[in-house]
Amino acid sequence: MNRDKRQEIFTRWRDANPEPTTELQYSNPFQLLIAVILSAQSTDVGVNKATRSLFRKVTTPAAMLRLGEAGLKQHIKTIGLFNTKASNIIKTCGILAEQHNGKVPEDRAALEALPGVGRKTANVVLNTAFGQPTIAVDTHIFRVSNRTGIAPGKDVGEVEKRLLRLVPGEFKRNAHHWLILHGRYTCIARKPRCQSCLISDLCEYRHKQPD
Repeated sequence: MNRDKRQEIFTRWRDANPEPTTELQYSNPFQLLIAVILSAQSTDVGVNKATRSLFRKVTTPAAMLRLGEAGLKQHIKTIGLFNTKASNIIKTCGILAEQHNGKVPEDRAALEALPGVGRKTANVVLNTAFGQPTIAVDTHIFRVSNRTGIAPGKDVGEVEKRLLRLVPGEFKRNAHHWLILHGRYTCIARKPRCQSCLISDLCEYRHKQPD
C-alpha cells in the first residue's frame, strides 16, 4: 500500500470520528490502567460491567489496597483469569503507592515493570491516558493491518513497528483507536462487512465480500 492510500484511509476515519477513544469506562489514569489489565482475553463490555460498581468505590491505589485481593475478586469474578488478575492488580497498587506516590507513571519502562502490565497494556495507557503516539496491537489491529495492507507483518511486534513508521504523523495519536474500532465493527474476523466499509475502495484485501 502506498503513502497516498494510507493518508486517505486515516483522513476518512478522522472525518467520520474526529476524537476516537477507548470503549473502556474510567475516570482517571489509574482506573484506565486497572481496566486495561482486566481486559486481557476479555471484552470491553464484560470489563465495564465488572468495573461499574468497583470504580464507584475505588479511584486510587490506596483505595484498592484497602479493598484487598478478596474484595477485588468479588467485583471481577465474571472476568476470565480473575484470580491472577486480582493478584497482579493488588501487587501493582502496592508498587504505585510505594514507588510512584499513588500515580500512574507516564514512562514505558516503569509501566512494564508493574505486575500484569506488558507492552500492549503500556501502549494503551500511554496513548489513551497521556496522549502519547503509541499503537497497541491487539487481534483486531493485527487483522486490519494485514488484511487491508496498511501495515502487514507476521507478528504483533512487526505490525507495531510498521504502523509507527508508516502511519502519517498527524494521525498517529489516534491511529490505535481508529484501527481497533474498524476491526471490531467493520473488518470483523469471519466475514468482513466490506459493503458498509468506509475504506473498501482503498483496501487491498483480495477476498472482499460482495455487496
